[in-house]
Amino acid sequence: MKCGLILLQRWLYNIIETFRRRQTMTHLTVNADEEDTEMGQRKCIESKGSNFACRIRDHVKMGPKFSETVKSKLSLGAKIIQKGGRENIFKQIFGLTEGEEFLKASQCYLSTTRGPIAGLLFISNKKIAFCSERSISYSSSTGELIRTPYKVLIPIQKIKSINESENVNKPEQKYVEIVTVDDFEFWFMGFLRYEKAYRNLQKAISMANEV
Repeated sequence: MKCGLILLQRWLYNIIETFRRRQTMTHLTVNADEEDTEMGQRKCIESKGSNFACRIRDHVKMGPKFSETVKSKLSLGAKIIQKGGRENIFKQIFGLTEGEEFLKASQCYLSTTRGPIAGLLFISNKKIAFCSERSISYSSSTGELIRTPYKVLIPIQKIKSINESENVNKPEQKYVEIVTVDDFEFWFMGFLRYEKAYRNLQKAISMANEV
C-alpha cells in the first residue's frame, strides 16, 4: 500500500509540474496570435500522447481551485488503494446484485446546476453510477447543514440512449450524454480515458440487451 501511495504521489507531482509549466508558458505568450492557439489544439488532436496530456490538463482545470483539485485527487487515489481497488468502492457504495458484473470505473465530471462535480463513473452490466470525490454541502428541510457525497444511480434498463458529443471549438474536449426513458439527461465530461469509458458504456448496454 505504501508503494502504491508513493507511485500515486509521483504521478500527481508530474501532473502538477506539467500544468504549472503550461500555465507559465500561457502567461508568457498571452499576446500570441490565434494561429499559435490553433496549432496547439491541433497537436492535442493529432498526437495520442499529447491528447492524453491535454485531457489531464483539462481535467484538472475543471476543478474550482487547482490546490483543492490536487488535494482531492490525492485523497481519491489513497482511498482507491486502501479499499483495494475501484470495484470494491463500487460494491461498498452501490452494492453488487446477483448476476451483476463490474466493468470499469472512470474519473470524470458530472454536469450539475452547481457546476461540474468531480468523481468516479462506475459501469456494470446492470447500472451506471456516479459518486463525487468530495462531499457536497446542502441544507435539509429543517435547515440543518448536511455533507454527503453526490451520488447518481441509473439502471441500464432505464437508459434510452448514450450519445457522444464534443466542443465545436475544442474537439479534444468530449462529452457523454445519458438520456433515460423518462427523459432525464446526465452529462459527463473531463474524462481522462474518454474512448475506453464510452466503449464500456456501450458494452454495458449490449450485455444488458443480451439477457
